[in-house]
Amino acid sequence: MKNYDLEKRRLVLSAVAIGIVAIYIIRLFALQIASDDYRKSADSNAFLKKIEFPSRGTITDRNGKLLVYNQPAYDIMVVTNEMRGHLDTLEFCKALNITKADFINRMVNIKDRNKNPGYSRFTQQLFLSQLSDKDFSAFQEKLYRFPGFYIRKRSVRQYQQPIAAHVLGDVAEVSQSDIEDDDYYQAGDYIGKMGIEREYEKDLRGVKGVQILLRDAHGQIQGRYQNGKYDQRPHPGRDIQLGLDANLQALGERLMEGKLGAIVAIEPKTGQILAMVSAPTFDPRAMIGKLRGKYQREMTLDPAKPLLNRAIMGQYPPGSTFKTGQAVTYFTEGIVTDSTRYPCHHGFNFKGLHVGCHAHASPISLVPSISTSCNSYYCWGLYHMLSNRRKYKTLEDAMNVWRDYMVSMGFGYKLGIDLPGEKRGMIPNAKFYDNAFKKWNPLSVISISIGQGEVNLTPLQIANLCATIANRGYFITPHVVRNIQGKKLDKKYLEKHRTKGSIKAYQEVIAGMMSSVRGGTCAHAVHPGYSLAGKTGTAQNRGKDHSVFMGFAPVDTPKIAIAVYVENGGFGADYGVPIGSLMIEQYINGKLTPGDEARAAALQSRHISYSFKRPLSRADSVRLDSIKRVNVIRDSLKKVREKQDMVVAEKLKEAKAKKDAEDKEKKKEPQNDPAIRVEPDTKVKTEKKDKDKGDDKKEKDKEKNKETRKESKEKSKDKEKPKDQPKDRPKEQTKVKSKEQAKDKPKEWSKDKTKEQIKDKPKEQTKDKSNGQSKAKQNSKEKVNRAK
Repeated sequence: MKNYDLEKRRLVLSAVAIGIVAIYIIRLFALQIASDDYRKSADSNAFLKKIEFPSRGTITDRNGKLLVYNQPAYDIMVVTNEMRGHLDTLEFCKALNITKADFINRMVNIKDRNKNPGYSRFTQQLFLSQLSDKDFSAFQEKLYRFPGFYIRKRSVRQYQQPIAAHVLGDVAEVSQSDIEDDDYYQAGDYIGKMGIEREYEKDLRGVKGVQILLRDAHGQIQGRYQNGKYDQRPHPGRDIQLGLDANLQALGERLMEGKLGAIVAIEPKTGQILAMVSAPTFDPRAMIGKLRGKYQREMTLDPAKPLLNRAIMGQYPPGSTFKTGQAVTYFTEGIVTDSTRYPCHHGFNFKGLHVGCHAHASPISLVPSISTSCNSYYCWGLYHMLSNRRKYKTLEDAMNVWRDYMVSMGFGYKLGIDLPGEKRGMIPNAKFYDNAFKKWNPLSVISISIGQGEVNLTPLQIANLCATIANRGYFITPHVVRNIQGKKLDKKYLEKHRTKGSIKAYQEVIAGMMSSVRGGTCAHAVHPGYSLAGKTGTAQNRGKDHSVFMGFAPVDTPKIAIAVYVENGGFGADYGVPIGSLMIEQYINGKLTPGDEARAAALQSRHISYSFKRPLSRADSVRLDSIKRVNVIRDSLKKVREKQDMVVAEKLKEAKAKKDAEDKEKKKEPQNDPAIRVEPDTKVKTEKKDKDKGDDKKEKDKEKNKETRKESKEKSKDKEKPKDQPKDRPKEQTKVKSKEQAKDKPKEWSKDKTKEQIKDKPKEQTKDKSNGQSKAKQNSKEKVNRAK
């Protein structure tokens, strides 16, 4: 018979043996293939991989002037596996001018895998970055005494001039999110944080190189592994040429000193940015080295927000510069022609709505309306466009057609400039107003026709509008970079975008802008050397208005289109026009005349006082900006709702008046209503008061008759004794006569009861006063007679 117990034991033992073998195989696979810890340990004993960083690409302006270049710097690297038990910590800290606490904290951060996920004790880790030349030379002499520490040479950015900080951007150490997003980076690497440095990071950074060195068991380097057969040389980054003009950029930053706002200048034919100024700005050289964090924190808390690029992030009401786009829309759609005239009696007045305007000739046509910046003309144009049911079936259709024209001009969406952080602005459509109002009409949205209300644009979009007008109806997406070494620009920066406006419409607008420079609101921008077309704007604000200007020159062959926006600068001619005209002259002529140089110095010294209550954090500033935009939209909607409520209240009032009139007719009341309406309850009270007053009058009349009889007796006595008369008797006689005449006059009763009620009170008061005076005089006369 078979022994089944023995067979079961064999099966169990064989299963255990197979399991043990499988465990060993899995462990060996994990150690030798899946994990690279042992491989790194082995390689670190025999090899040292030295990273060689490429030189970052340089940045120049359109004329080849150097703006950003590289400067050598040194990092201190550490391999923690080599330094254990062999380092004199106090001597090391003394060599680097750091404390022992700093050393301990830095080593703790290096070994913390949450802060340094790529940590390995066999590979080089960054201990200290951007060592100065002086500190490097002192440390290098003692490097042999500090095992496990190495010096890595690299380059840092340096700026030729303190200009264009928002455009150029800066470079800083990578964050953990940067490392997770791109395998190219390791802890301690540098990456572009803002501006061109961030947008063109992959072109500027180049490709890292690796040098493999062979070392012995004691860690001493013996040379290159296989004579450098497996080494990889670094490839430098591509050089970039910008469309910026350095001299023009420097002038713009001078003129915007002490002001908040932006300047954007575009070359119309190519879409290249000639100048982009955001005020206040900062010195890009302050964002280099160990103090970068300190300066960045200070600027973040600054209430003026110097880190904000207002040229592409600031969203403002465009004011009257927006009228040029409206003129193109109305003319192309056939709402107006070159002979259409609209009235302007100090503004737009229709159905109780008033939009103010300054004094000028009226009625007015298209070209003069741009020259004088007439508000009424564009309010009437929008009203007739949205009310035209022959051309548009519904109000929503008309509003969406208007929206399509605005979008085709580059409003309401990002233009796509090659800089990070661009905002889209705001262009409302029919759906927006359907959600905002229960019911709305053309008068509810009339303010958008003059660049107010819900309309918001960035200074870049205003400059692009001017470039579109200069090109007679098309624009190229604005871009900062002009050329990349060994690479072509993106196609989107070469394509033309045609708007929905007609060429004839743009010609009419240009004629109006030229007329504005000859003798309109831009008269101070005229220059004898070239023709210029311009348009001012005064954007309404809760505080002082914003000063806006846009213009281009020369008119026939445009070379520059510019937009100037100065927060709280007042009228467009106060700051916008002089700054824009000087910028245009600088670019076209290459310099300013001595007289214009003096004007530029005067503008530079003209600062605007802004009341900032307390420093703001970055979160506060972002929150306040969003609240400000919401409040602006909410206020405009609130005004429209109030007007609608007023209309409803007037209708209810009229209906109530009609009802009251019908009730009066039924009761057969007199037609001539009293001047002051009195409710029935109050009428009963007044009638009772009238009866009481009538009784009082009768009693007073009786008393007056008695007094007059006494006075007549006294007069007869006085006639008998003429010598003893007092000196003031003639006056008393005249007063008595006037009282008797007043008694003898009949009282006239008017039909209007309310008039009687109003007139009786003052009469009674005067009578009471006269009675009091007569009694006093009578008593004095009786005393005189008794004395006699």
